[in-house]
Amino acid sequence: MCIRDRYYNVAMKGMDKMDEILENTELKMQDAIESMEKRFTNVRAGRANPAILDGVMVNYYGSMTPLKSLATISIPEARQLMIKPFDRSSISAIEKGIYEANIGLTPNNNGESIILNIPALTEDTRKEYVKQVKQMAEECKINLRNIRQDANNEIKKKEDLTEDDKDNYMSDVQDLIEKYNKITDEKLKEKETDLLTV
Repeated sequence: MCIRDRYYNVAMKGMDKMDEILENTELKMQDAIESMEKRFTNVRAGRANPAILDGVMVNYYGSMTPLKSLATISIPEARQLMIKPFDRSSISAIEKGIYEANIGLTPNNNGESIILNIPALTEDTRKEYVKQVKQMAEECKINLRNIRQDANNEIKKKEDLTEDDKDNYMSDVQDLIEKYNKITDEKLKEKETDLLTV
């Protein structure tokens, strides 16, 4: 193998490593968006959404179990959730789990299922929720900026790259953050519309 070919192989290995950095950066940015969206589901819009029960854990025979594993959750009306346990003997444990999850809803136990009535939101409550989701979106953007900073620091440490290559890769990272900031803004707008729609 001639020297030029050997240099080319070393350079290509360096490029593979850079592609890996860019891929990991994008995955972390996707995770940041998903995390924000999960937090958004906990902010009620005055309509029934089974996702508000995602964090509810139930003490089922001594083991903390997600509510979703113990019951079917349906929406009989626009502002009502019905939880029907697979095992009727677990109904009081499910009721207790909902109280302890502190989701701001009072369970109504009729012996066979639990009904959750979602109260209509007042104008003030809606505005307060919009403030909360804006804060969540801002935290997501801070997270994205930190991910960008980590990627840029990793790129700067690469000794096998020219300054031009480093600049090009940092420009790619900048394109990623712009893409994910835009997605954050779009998701925020959707959630705001959802919250302000009566």
